[in-house]
Amino acid sequence: MEIRLGPGRAWVVCHPRLVHEMLRDTRTFDKGGPLYTRLRALMGDGVVTCPHEDHRRQRRLLQPAFRPARVARLTEPMAEEAEALCRDWRDGQEVDVSAAMMTVTTGVVGRVLFSDALDVGRAAEVRDCLTTVVRGLFVRTVVPVDAFFRLPTPGNRRYTRAVARLRAIVDEVVTQRRLTGEARDDVLGTLLAAADGPAPEVTGREVQDQLVSLLLTGAESAALCLSSAFGLLGRHPEAEHRLHEEVDTVLAGRTRPTLDDLPRLVYTRSVVDESLRLAPPGWLFTRLTTREVEFGGRLLPAGATVLYSPYLLHHSRGSFADPERFLPERWQAGREGGGDGGGPYSAMVPFAAGTRKCLGDTFALAQATVTLATIARRWRLRRPPGPVPPVRPAVTLGPRSLVMRCERRPGQPAPAGAAPTGARAARPGPSSAVRESREAGATGVDDA
Repeated sequence: MEIRLGPGRAWVVCHPRLVHEMLRDTRTFDKGGPLYTRLRALMGDGVVTCPHEDHRRQRRLLQPAFRPARVARLTEPMAEEAEALCRDWRDGQEVDVSAAMMTVTTGVVGRVLFSDALDVGRAAEVRDCLTTVVRGLFVRTVVPVDAFFRLPTPGNRRYTRAVARLRAIVDEVVTQRRLTGEARDDVLGTLLAAADGPAPEVTGREVQDQLVSLLLTGAESAALCLSSAFGLLGRHPEAEHRLHEEVDTVLAGRTRPTLDDLPRLVYTRSVVDESLRLAPPGWLFTRLTTREVEFGGRLLPAGATVLYSPYLLHHSRGSFADPERFLPERWQAGREGGGDGGGPYSAMVPFAAGTRKCLGDTFALAQATVTLATIARRWRLRRPPGPVPPVRPAVTLGPRSLVMRCERRPGQPAPAGAAPTGARAARPGPSSAVRESREAGATGVDDA
């Protein structure tokens, strides 16, 4: 489908087969367009944004950090972060779920990248900086006038300070690791080994760019997925009840899942899949053609903008029965294909496809499943009375100010010193940066 995009034209790819063909031909359909121009100003040419010719080198360097065996060892830290988040919630407390999920995902991604180098204070700073940065990136994507962002407006100053502070924190961690000379099995350790060896594979700037890129994309998208899942469960009590039954059975009295539990949390994982189908955090992406190409019955010139939308594919009646309905059961017939039958041209593409499919897809799915199960073991999250505001798409899609009320599950003891029902606890209320970004967008990075 051809559309007008400002003064020029763009083509939207609407069929799953064509989307897969495009994503597999990265030499012809390269990363590009306004979004990636803005992202490169923040992230440099890291694995998320780099052009085709440099992607294979970067991917080969980072992929070991996200292999299944490495992800398996992270199951316990994932559960620890989720349990620490919800342990001190109070019955009747209203929780900003969007902010809470950002707390969890930032903590987990921080461990993957830096081990335990981020203390509580720096982790909170990173979370606040990321929130401000994603808001600024949204504005910078939809407003094409660069001169506007050089004006000393409050929003521009906040964005500039957040970017500077985020990079400063990363620099502090990198410097500290180099001073100690400690070898750690994390992404930073991998990057420093490549940068400081006898034949350096990366520069110091690339080390920083990769860490900033992975912090931003790893925390934001996972938080939106989890927020969507809790919001959907709050509107579908039958699915929520089935989730709680599975979690109670599998955990058998324990408060959090282990690695051995993941294969048995089938319905929990199906809730994650269905949340990604209905509200994929990355909902619209662009590619630029590097040569003239015949594609989908059209002759596209070199430099053409081509768009594809996971949201459009995930809501297609040709691929999914009753596509607007939240139905986790559709994914239990077969793990590979789910609702659309799967195969090499599945319409389910929350992590893209081809050689630039998200390198952290296994990690993201494990984290979402573990976090969902850990919180659901203790709590039921209820929506307060009143209308449910629609989710407004920005550069990414998902709830940005989802407030829900905690209801303690039967058989779960109250924490020591619990406040009376209805009290508000300090954790995990929204930070100032989170409050400022309730209606803002965020980065939409489909793959790495």
